Amino acid sequence: MDFPYIVEPRRDTGLYNAKLGIWLFLASEVMLFGALFSAYVLLRVGAEPGMWPHGWLNVYIGTANTIVLITSSITTVMAWVSCKLRQYRRFKFFHALTIVLAMTFVCIKSYEYHDKFTHYEITLANGKFADGHLVERSKDFDLAKKTGRVTIHGHEVDHEVELMDMQRPEARHIQREELTIPATDIKKMERYGPWHHTYLAIYFTLTALHAFHVICGALVIGFLWGPGSRMWHTDPERFTNRIEVSGLFWHFVDLIWIFLFPVLYLL
Repeated sequence: MDFPYIVEPRRDTGLYNAKLGIWLFLASEVMLFGALFSAYVLLRVGAEPGMWPHGWLNVYIGTANTIVLITSSITTVMAWVSCKLRQYRRFKFFHALTIVLAMTFVCIKSYEYHDKFTHYEITLANGKFADGHLVERSKDFDLAKKTGRVTIHGHEVDHEVELMDMQRPEARHIQREELTIPATDIKKMERYGPWHHTYLAIYFTLTALHAFHVICGALVIGFLWGPGSRMWHTDPERFTNRIEVSGLFWHFVDLIWIFLFPVLYLL
C-alpha cells in the first residue's frame, strides 16, 4: 500500500505529510512551554520583594551549553544539506556531530544538577545562615548528627535575604572558606533542590523537560544515523525528508533553550 504525499507536497498545504505533522506537533509544544514560561512570570511577579534569587546559576556554564546547542543546530542543517546534495558520508559525519553535541549538553546539565544537589543552605541555631557545597561525604542532617559535624566550602550570613541576590556588588567579594559546623548548631539543613525555593522548582521543571526533549531528539537522530539510514539506499528523497523533519524538532529544542538561558541565568 502506497501512502500519498510522503515525498511530494500536498496541494492544500504545500507540505508533505510528515512536515505538516511536525508543525502541528510543534504547535502543541509551544503551548506546553508557553504555559510553563507564563507560570514562571506569575511566580516571579508574586514573589516577596528581595526574595527572588539572582546569580544562583553559573552563567559561564549556561553560555557554554548555549554554544553547544547552537552548534548542534548548524550540524543538523549541514546533515540535511548533505542529503540534498547526495553526499552520504558528509551526512553521517554531521549527524554524528549532532549526537555528540546533544550528549555534551546533557552531560553539562547533569553537572549543574549535581552542583545544586551538593549545595546546602544551613539554618544555624543562633539565627544565622551558612551556605555552601559539602566538602565531606555527610549527605544530610541525620548523618551530620552521627558524625557530629558538617564541613562545607562557603560562607556565613546574618540574614537569609543576603543569600538571594548573589549578583550584588558586595556578594561578588564574599570570601568562601571551609567551614566546619557542629551538628548541635544546625537547626535545618537543606539541599538546593526543587523543594528549596520556588525559583528552583520552576528551574528544575523547565530544564528537566527541555533535557528530556534533547534526549528524545538525540535518540531519533541516532536512529536515523544508524538503522534508519538504510532507507537512504532505497528511497533517498523520503529519507532526506525524515532528516528535515527531525531537524525541525531539533531547532525547536534549541529555540526553547535560547529563551531559557536569559530567563533563568541572566534576569
